[in-house]
Amino acid sequence: MTILYEVKDKIATITLNRPEVANAQNAALLDALDEAWTKAARDEDVAVIVLRAEGKHFSSGHDLKSGGWPAPEQITLEWIYREETRRYLEYTLRWRNTPKPSIAAVQGKCIAGGLMLCWPCDLIIASEDAQFSDPVVHMGIGGVEYHGHTWELGPRKAKEILFTGRPITADEAEKVGMVNRVVPRERLDTETRELAEQIAKMPSFGLRQAKRAVNQTLDVQGFYAAIQSVFDVHETGHGNALSVGGYPILVNLDEMKSKIK
Repeated sequence: MTILYEVKDKIATITLNRPEVANAQNAALLDALDEAWTKAARDEDVAVIVLRAEGKHFSSGHDLKSGGWPAPEQITLEWIYREETRRYLEYTLRWRNTPKPSIAAVQGKCIAGGLMLCWPCDLIIASEDAQFSDPVVHMGIGGVEYHGHTWELGPRKAKEILFTGRPITADEAEKVGMVNRVVPRERLDTETRELAEQIAKMPSFGLRQAKRAVNQTLDVQGFYAAIQSVFDVHETGHGNALSVGGYPILVNLDEMKSKIK
């Protein structure tokens, strides 16, 4: 199973379960994740949603070799746009707007598409070994599909990680406000659970109103419109890749990620 799901004491725990490939996201994982998220959102016995991952790394991003892509000669921009709109934009916005608090527990590498799993969560707890990166400029693309970079990191730090492709540490992420807490790796699940239990004791209506207030404030500032418009900019990167000889760069990025141990 690509996703594990458990509810205990008003907390739904959703676990990414492809540790053998550093929790790379294929179509099956993303579809199952959305189903689990929707189930938790509808369950009246769930007050808080926790997203975590099995293994050494939170997520190495999109699985570009076995993720459900057709053969390179069959890929069209229309197909890419349709599939990425559904799985990379509609899913993430739905998770972000779920009217229940959510917490991501992140360890190890969180690369490119991995960001679109933790960023929609309301809170992020990172282990001391966590690293966050978006190296897709190497592919001729300006950033992962859920382009929360500016909001999460601030404009200059966002440009730095995009321009260089380098990862930022958990401590750096905490300093700019992207991460709420940094904890020892062996305490990640415990600290996340304790925070979820604390939140779950709060009145559910108050939590929903507080989340809605913060999210709406961001939307008034342009978050929602920016995510939508920058997604279209992202798709022009795919169009450029197709125009210069197909999609061999998909394999190149996977080769780069394959060095992750």
